[in-house]
Amino acid sequence: MNTYRIPRTDLVVSRLAYGCMKIGGSWDHSPVSAETEATARAAVEAALECGINFFDHADIYCCGKSESVFGRLLADTPSLRERIVLQSKVGIRFANDAYESGEPARYDFSREHIAHSTEAILRRLQTDRLDILLLHRPDPLVEPEEVAAAFDALHAAGKVRYFGVSNHTPAQIELLRRHVRQPLVVNQLEFSLAQPALVVEGVLANRSGSTTEANLSTGLLDYCRLHDILVQAWGPVGGGRLLRAIGAETGPLTACADLLAKIANEKNTTPDAVALAWILRHPAGIQPILGTTRAERVRDAAPADTVRLTREEWYALLAAARGQKVP
Repeated sequence: MNTYRIPRTDLVVSRLAYGCMKIGGSWDHSPVSAETEATARAAVEAALECGINFFDHADIYCCGKSESVFGRLLADTPSLRERIVLQSKVGIRFANDAYESGEPARYDFSREHIAHSTEAILRRLQTDRLDILLLHRPDPLVEPEEVAAAFDALHAAGKVRYFGVSNHTPAQIELLRRHVRQPLVVNQLEFSLAQPALVVEGVLANRSGSTTEANLSTGLLDYCRLHDILVQAWGPVGGGRLLRAIGAETGPLTACADLLAKIANEKNTTPDAVALAWILRHPAGIQPILGTTRAERVRDAAPADTVRLTREEWYALLAAARGQKVP
């Protein structure tokens, strides 16, 4: 698989990343079953065999169990740590996650929470450092000075090499950049044919009545390109909706799924690979994050890096997904 260097870092990463959100099984504190752990290991091993060297986590995934499963895999294969890039995220807190009941679900970018959560991540992953730490979802109560202090301490201690954000707007990033010394090198965003707003907003800008697709005219994708921020795409096959058209027996996603299958057949590849190739075709160098726990689906996705879509195929897929041609 082809690789590229994340701008403003020395990290050379595979064009596809593997997202570890589901490998812990259930979203509770019950023990991980042997079957779940075996399935997780098979998926991670398939990713490695396909040339994927980037693994994405978050402290909340399966209530921390996803990181614990991955940490046991690292402990069993100590040499693996030097061959991969590890990323995790902090900032989302579940309801009742501390000492008292009645606490609401919330976001928390306080210095204390960032530091505490990062330490817990390192313990679960059984490693001494993260290559990248992201702030998971914007915290309306963020105090950028606290974020900066947390980042400084983690960086100085060698516990985090690089930093970034997830689901942040240009203005939110600019506010952080005013205080944080380290470059923000990643913004992880939802992007796929099922959620193409990052590219559609530019097409619909200055169109009368064009308010149906989210965040019109924020210029988020162009902002990240201008500031050398790697965009990572979560949900790159729309949670499977692009392949099975879940809940859309008729309509745009069904038409898109049909066209993906047609193009895949013509190119002797899989619909997964074509859906991901649509993301890779964009000149921003977007890195899709696979979310499946099935090893065979990982292998189906891996050829995306070799699939070449024409401009016409790219736009045909966009039109099919939206159910309307470009204006």
